[in-house]
Formats: sequence, structure tokens, C-alpha cells
Amino acid sequence: MAERTWKTIENGPHALDEFLHPISKKNYGQWKYHERPRPGVLKHVAWSGDVLYTVRAATHRQVTVDIVRRLCDLADKYSDGFLRWTIRNNVEFMTPNAANVDPLIQELEAAGHPVGGTGPSVSAIAHTQGWLHCDIPAIDASGVAKSIMDALFHDFAHEEMPNRVRLSTSCCEINCGGQADIAVVVQHTRPPRINHEILANVCEMPSTVARCPVAAIRPTTVNGKPSLMVVEEKCIYCGACFGACPAMEINHPEHSKLAVWVGGKNSNARSKPANMKLVAHGLPNNPPRWPEVTEVLKRILGAYKAGGRDWERLGEWIERIGWRRFFEETGLAFDKSMIDNYRHARVSLNQSAHIRF
Repeated sequence: MAERTWKTIENGPHALDEFLHPISKKNYGQWKYHERPRPGVLKHVAWSGDVLYTVRAATHRQVTVDIVRRLCDLADKYSDGFLRWTIRNNVEFMTPNAANVDPLIQELEAAGHPVGGTGPSVSAIAHTQGWLHCDIPAIDASGVAKSIMDALFHDFAHEEMPNRVRLSTSCCEINCGGQADIAVVVQHTRPPRINHEILANVCEMPSTVARCPVAAIRPTTVNGKPSLMVVEEKCIYCGACFGACPAMEINHPEHSKLAVWVGGKNSNARSKPANMKLVAHGLPNNPPRWPEVTEVLKRILGAYKAGGRDWERLGEWIERIGWRRFFEETGLAFDKSMIDNYRHARVSLNQSAHIRF
């Protein structure tokens, strides 16, 4: 065998410390305390005496080259060329120079990037961008996020909530998203429409059958051609089949609606992680501003701001006052579709990463 003359080059993610500010790298894991001088600004103080300021501002989910260059110019001017994007599309500038904070904030806000999202405020909404590249989106999640955050602009720039509020939207029901204090999720309201003429030519039928989580899809023959059928009594309208087979279209401008879920939580702070609960559904897919969805979120956040206790997350507030009072406080209508009868919930929700001795 010929002698190996090349070297394997790892092409995975770069090491984290390559992108840290020198002050952050020097004091990594050695911070004494941090405080919030104002909304959108964090001040970290290390045991060594070093101080590092972080300024957080909102950005678009889809940024243009011009926007990136403008933000990089601000980083070169005020934060030694260091900046980073958070999971919720905020941009953060880090500087040890306190005199740079106010001028940086002024330039960010003049450019249309509000500063905030720290502490007990509404963080920038996490959302998918499947409308651009995914095969199963039923809604323009980016448009919904824009409409919602326009209405919640004040609550992003001010720390007036009982605790932080995480929001999310998703383009479909099955792929993107996660647990959030409030989530806007697509809701299909009818089974998929099957194009039997092309199904056998464009779909791998065993994969499509296997994709259904409730075994509602069965092989069949239509007009002498192999095809698929849906047992409508079992179908949960999730849309999973459409991703595997474009001939089973479930998206529809009228029948694909939106629903709002609340009370999700990933962390272990004060209480266990929690799954979200449905509180509003059948909201129309009404672009370009989706006013019905925004109105529901404003009701929920208004009631939470008025009735929540300090440090109480939205789901914890609901657990304290009870679901009946939650619907009374928000003015939302409760119906039978919101009844949670998942029989394994007692086991699945009794999970926690807390360490017990």
C-alpha cells in the first residue's frame, strides 16, 4: 500500500475560543458577577478586576450583505471587531470600554436595530425561515415574527415583565421549533389532498407510509395505478407525509391556520421543564400582518405582566393561578379541542435534570 502523503483536515465547527473577545477569553469561567446597567446592556466583572460590557440589539432573521457590513463596521469602531449572533437573531457587541456603550447604542438605534432583550423582557422571537428553502412550510413564519415584534417593540426594549419571555414561530407543525413561553404554530385542519396521477412517479411509497406517526396512510390502487390512501378517522393533519411525498399536499391558504401554545420551558430554574399547552386555535392565516395572532399574544402578555410575580415564568404563573383563571384573565375562549388527554403525560412530564441526593 502506498504511503499516505496527505493530512486529514477536520471540517467541523471552529473552536469557540477563536471568536471570544480577548477579555472574555482571559476570564473564561472566572466571572465574579454581572449586572444590567440598562435594558440591552450587560456588565460582567471578573475576579481579576476586568470588566466587559455587552450590548444586545435585534436584527433581521434574513440579513443582507449591507446589514452585515454595517454591523461589522460598528464592531470595528466600538468593540475591537468582535460581535456574535445569538440563537434568537440578536447581535451582541462586547467591549471593555464603558465610554463606547452609549455611542454604540445611539448608532444601532439610528440604523433601526433596537437595543434590549435582556432581563425580564420579551426576547426577539425565534422563528424558522422555511418559506425560503423548506418543502413543507404552510406559513411565512418570518412575516408572522415581524408582525408580532412590531407590536411588542416596547416590551423588547424595556424590562417590565415578571421574568424573561421566550417566543417562537414555526413554518410547519413537525420540524422546527421547541418549547417556548408562547409559540405560534401552524395548524392544518383537513387531511392531505392526494394527486393519484403523479404519486407513483414522484413518491417512494414505503417511506411515505412510514412517515405517518399514527399509521393513517395505506397502500392502495387507483385507476389501475399503485397509490396511497388516508384513513381520515386516524389522520391528525400533521403534514408529515407531505415532506416525503409532494403528491400528498396538505398546505392550503384557507384551511392551514395558526394556533397559539403557552407554558413551554426548557430550563430547570425554580421548576421542571414543561411542555406547551394549546390556548387558541383556528386563527386565520391572514398576511401580511396577521392581526388576529398578534391580538392573542398581546392579551396573554398583558395579563402576565399585570398578574405575574417577580421571577415567575409565564408557565409558572399559569400553574399558580390555574387554567380557568388564565382564560378569564386573557379573555380567550376554551373549547374541547384544548383538553389534554395524553395518557402518558404523567410519566413524560415528570422528568427533570435536577440533581437529587
